[in-house]
Amino acid sequence: MAYSTLIIEEGVARLTLNRPEVHNAFDDSLIAELNAHLDQLHTLAESGDVRAVVLGSEGKSFSAGADLNWMKRMVDYDLEDNVADSRKLAALMHGLDTLPCPTVCRVQGAAFGGAVGLAACCDVVIASGKAKFCLSEVKIGLSPAVISPYVQRALGERQMRRYALTAEVMDAEIALALGLVHLVVEHDKLDDEVDAMLATLLAGSPQAQRATKALMATVAQAPDSDATREHTCQVIAKLRVSQEGQEGLSSFFEKRRPAWAESNNTPHASERRS
Repeated sequence: MAYSTLIIEEGVARLTLNRPEVHNAFDDSLIAELNAHLDQLHTLAESGDVRAVVLGSEGKSFSAGADLNWMKRMVDYDLEDNVADSRKLAALMHGLDTLPCPTVCRVQGAAFGGAVGLAACCDVVIASGKAKFCLSEVKIGLSPAVISPYVQRALGERQMRRYALTAEVMDAEIALALGLVHLVVEHDKLDDEVDAMLATLLAGSPQAQRATKALMATVAQAPDSDATREHTCQVIAKLRVSQEGQEGLSSFFEKRRPAWAESNNTPHASERRS
């Protein structure tokens, strides 16, 4: 049985968790499927065949976190088995976080445990007003260990301490205020807002977006160093002389759409400014 689906149309990949009967809970099969999809998407994003990825799910919940039957099986795992299992989840988070193209997370309902990590790994998170988020692990004697680097980056260390230790539920507005979510919308407007965000993203240069994602990761490691400053200079210089960079500048001054946006119904920068 396929626990997830991947549909690619006109450069947009929609990766969807499809276990609504168990609230899209994680198990080893779903993690393996998602890792396989992400491997494919990395290749397609690097080549420019995929411009953006939307991560979503079917049903009422975004994801309830770990599957109960999977957790029952894990009771009998020894330490080595648990480490191997955790590495697969870590690969999932890293693979999603490092996708070269922009990623949008569509959260329509509850996102608990590892699902908070999925959201934190995406570039843009759009949530329904019905969405709820919870780092629930400590209530069952565990820790949000594997997802902690990504969630702490989103929440900041101070807020991460609170919510990882208390397992309090964050509603959509709290998640917005803390930085985990970028936009909260009415439930029936969720897909419209996701599509609007995709249109905005597709107006950007694919090459520039890939370079910018990689740049942000580098800058985050050492924001104030000679090596980082030199790297930033190299990135912008290479983009300026590249084919897409030249096309972007020419189209801006000529008040026309750049070649990469010709097929999109998105306004040129000069049109948006008028």
